[in-house]
Amino acid sequence: MVSLQPPVCDFNQPAINFNLPDYDGKIWNLEQCKGENGLLIMFICNHCPYVKAIIDRIVRDTNDLKTMGINSVAIMSNDQSLYEEDSTENMKLLAQKYQFNFPYLIDSSQEIAKNYGAVCTPDFFGYNGQLQLQYRGRLDESRKESANSEVKRDLYEAMKQVAETSQGPKEQIASMGCSIKWLNDPS
Repeated sequence: MVSLQPPVCDFNQPAINFNLPDYDGKIWNLEQCKGENGLLIMFICNHCPYVKAIIDRIVRDTNDLKTMGINSVAIMSNDQSLYEEDSTENMKLLAQKYQFNFPYLIDSSQEIAKNYGAVCTPDFFGYNGQLQLQYRGRLDESRKESANSEVKRDLYEAMKQVAETSQGPKEQIASMGCSIKWLNDPS
């Protein structure tokens, strides 16, 4: 398992449309997912220890952001044949267990992950109401283990600022996580 850090935020980069199914087969696109004040796009998966360490915090923060007009969507782009835990059925079970208030979508071709430049799970892309990128950073200082519950909520604070001003913070700390498991990757 390779740990990677995504690049820093490319401010004002426009969000890229997608048409992806959720675990029940319903197709979602960018317009359906966005909120009045923005959209948080999260590349996650079920098996990654970095995601497992923060999944409850992801749910907490997405619930809090929704009250500010920022919706969220999670996209699973891993090659599902590599990890049973990342299967469509297990995606549904995870979403139910944690009561996701956002769609959890399957990018089986991995085209959307590539278009966004996603490199790891978790990889967070925070957009303003005009769907311009304003945040590409970490949730908080958690790594493979959850950080202390009193740590700064980096993603939440950044997206709160986006909701209020349409601008993300200039200082951002990159997320860290497991590499996306690409189709036909010999490694």
